[in-house]
Amino acid sequence: MPKWLKTTLKVAAALVGIIIILFIALAVYVNYNKQKVLTMITAELNKNLNGTLTIGSIDPTLFKGFPGVSVELKDVTMKDSRWAEHHHTLLSAKDFEVSVNASALMKGEVVINKVDIIDADIDLFTDSTGYSNTAIFKAKPKVEKDPKEKETSSSTQIKRFTLSKVNFKVDDRHAYKLFKFAINNVSGRMEYPNKGWNADIDLNTMVNSFSFNTKKGSFMKNKLLNGHFDVSYDYDSQVINVAPNKLSIGDDDFNIGAQFNLKAKETPFTINLKVNDILWTSAANLLAANITKSLKMFDLKKPIDVTCDLKGAFGAGGDPSIYVTAKVRDNTLRTQGGVIENCSFNGVFSNNYINGKGLSDENSVIKLYHFNGTYKDIPFTIDTALINNLNTPIATGVFRSRFPVTKLNPVIGDESLRFSKGIVDLKLAYKADIVNFKFTKPYVTGYVDIKNTDVTYLPRNLVFKNNSIALKFTDKDLYINNIRLQNGSSVVNMQGKVSNFLNLYYTNPEKILIVWQITSPEIHLGEFLGFLNSRGGGSSSGGGSSSSGKKVSGAKITHQLNTAFDKGQAELHLRVAKVYYKTFLATDATADILLADNAMKVRNVSLKSAGGSLNLSGLILQGPVNNFAVSTNVNHVNTSAFFASFNNFGLKDFTSNNLQGFLSARVDIKGGIKNTGDLVPKSIKGFAQVDFTEGALIKFAPIKSVGKFAFPFRDLDNITFGDLKARFDINGDKINIAPMQINSSVLNMDVEGVYSLSRGTNIALDIPLRNPKNDSKITDDAERQKKRMRGIVLHILATDGDDGKIKIKWNKNHKKTDGSDSDKKEDDSDKKVEEEQQSGGSTGDYNR
Repeated sequence: MPKWLKTTLKVAAALVGIIIILFIALAVYVNYNKQKVLTMITAELNKNLNGTLTIGSIDPTLFKGFPGVSVELKDVTMKDSRWAEHHHTLLSAKDFEVSVNASALMKGEVVINKVDIIDADIDLFTDSTGYSNTAIFKAKPKVEKDPKEKETSSSTQIKRFTLSKVNFKVDDRHAYKLFKFAINNVSGRMEYPNKGWNADIDLNTMVNSFSFNTKKGSFMKNKLLNGHFDVSYDYDSQVINVAPNKLSIGDDDFNIGAQFNLKAKETPFTINLKVNDILWTSAANLLAANITKSLKMFDLKKPIDVTCDLKGAFGAGGDPSIYVTAKVRDNTLRTQGGVIENCSFNGVFSNNYINGKGLSDENSVIKLYHFNGTYKDIPFTIDTALINNLNTPIATGVFRSRFPVTKLNPVIGDESLRFSKGIVDLKLAYKADIVNFKFTKPYVTGYVDIKNTDVTYLPRNLVFKNNSIALKFTDKDLYINNIRLQNGSSVVNMQGKVSNFLNLYYTNPEKILIVWQITSPEIHLGEFLGFLNSRGGGSSSGGGSSSSGKKVSGAKITHQLNTAFDKGQAELHLRVAKVYYKTFLATDATADILLADNAMKVRNVSLKSAGGSLNLSGLILQGPVNNFAVSTNVNHVNTSAFFASFNNFGLKDFTSNNLQGFLSARVDIKGGIKNTGDLVPKSIKGFAQVDFTEGALIKFAPIKSVGKFAFPFRDLDNITFGDLKARFDINGDKINIAPMQINSSVLNMDVEGVYSLSRGTNIALDIPLRNPKNDSKITDDAERQKKRMRGIVLHILATDGDDGKIKIKWNKNHKKTDGSDSDKKEDDSDKKVEEEQQSGGSTGDYNR
């Protein structure tokens, strides 16, 4: 060995020995002068504090930190000067170990090899006024430095550190922030390049609270964080960067990165998280309670991909900016309104919907892009769905779909409509309130087209074939266009409008009024007799109003739809080329009809039939018996055809076969009509005023019965007569015939009395025997009227017989005139005829 090397080693050994001796001597000195040293250190440190630092004991650890100087502090506490007011101790550590590099100390540098904090509580507290217990550290006075002056010392450096069983809390009541961590273990190594430092940190801690706003709740509450961080700090920018790395949060593995700016007073930060294959509920549970509550209105069966960006400031009030994305593919989505299968979309949550309006629930939004799925086997797409303002949530979007109309049947239920074929094509822009996170009262604009469909209206068992329907929703109104309905041989084309539709639909569906413009080449009314029926099924007849804030379930929608159909009103304006009802045919028919709850009002009805015209107005009230009231004006109709069209109005003895001529009349009647369209017996009441011209009675049995013995040589099978004016008052099965004069080609007669459809007929007939055949040649009306009742007059009474047939007999109670020869002759004639009858002559009878 060279001599110089031997000498060097000896010097080095001597120096080491001196250092060991000095270190031992220092340790021995400190050990025997603990209290004195502790008092000196505590007093020196307290000079720079606005409060107190206390150390229970200090012990040098000779070889634990060798060759550095290592000490162990027990029961260390730090309290600010206002501790008595708030009782929040900044630091309380049972065991605090520090190891310092001895050689660095000789150079004037403080290099801490290692710091161990065990069983400690760190509480950074800020009260509501903004005062913080970190004010214990006095601010260093600013001293202007000479630019020529060189730095004589460097900043303190820490090489390694560990924290075990440490409760760390930041309680800022001024900014409503609360961060609480139960640190199981944190260990790190640090390096110091020229412009900053780098740290490798292993973390294992429980998050008890991570609240940027205590009013809204905590992120990652009660979640265990476990992972590794690569952290760096740059002195110039004063920015801490956390490189993206794996971090376990609870049971899910995230990739997390962050950045903290220490240069700014409020310490702004950015935290980025990314996770693959996390359940929707697990992701929602990591966010603050107010956001979690909103997101839990949905649930997804399969895991999804999620990212989350948080931007905020630790020293500032309010929430951080939150931006969450989710990627969903072929999943099952559960909502308050039902289950959506085959669901795919890209989702976004942000609490900064409109820049400048703050980071709050009011300015929050959930966006669903390219939303595809099937609801109850109905496929649909939504380009963009939005739910904004989480305090009073509003959902908006554009809903598109095309599908067989039969898929609507399970959606609308089995109480209103049933479709059997056809295609639905729809595009609806909707806006819906969300109360208690349940969709309610959606308002829509757009269109629904249904083509080539067969539909059954179940409550009244009406079937419509080969129909088309086009619905157009505006902001307020509903337009129903291009409707083609076919029921049997009836074809109806309709255009409709409902004003204020959606508002009434959700609040008072029974107040809905739909205005229809209806045209048709032909309608067979018998095919629509189902509207006379009361509703079938078990539909409720309640009002159907919905309270704000309640969920609109499928049953609720069906109930409102049924209420709208059955209780709502419809105003119909009809223009029909041909109308058929049994044997009745009308042309050029127009009508205004109002369909209300169990009622139908008919106004401005005009039609042509039997060579004339008819005007009508009326009312039908539905029930077990459908009550009606009708006011009709008939103008110059062919009497025979008219009677035949209406089945002789229920008369059996006076039918279309007995009449010829033209009828004008005014009829006001009320009564009952069965669901089959037939009149209810004995229900008709009212009157009819008749003006009959160019008339003829063909083989009318009552007249022929009299003529058998009174006018054996006259043509009673074809009796023509001039203008006939009459009034009939109808009361059930009784028809009261007002005094009426009949002037015919066979005979004249005055008629008055009651005709009964059952029993109670009592008709008085005054019939002069003279032949009135030539009376039509008399031009003087007064003379013709004076002559019509001259000569022998038969006073006959038509009444009920015991066998149910009408019997003809003499009217003994007829009125007689005084002092007239003709009257005397008539009386004698009457007696003569009556005597002949009593001696065996018959007045005749006929079946009713």
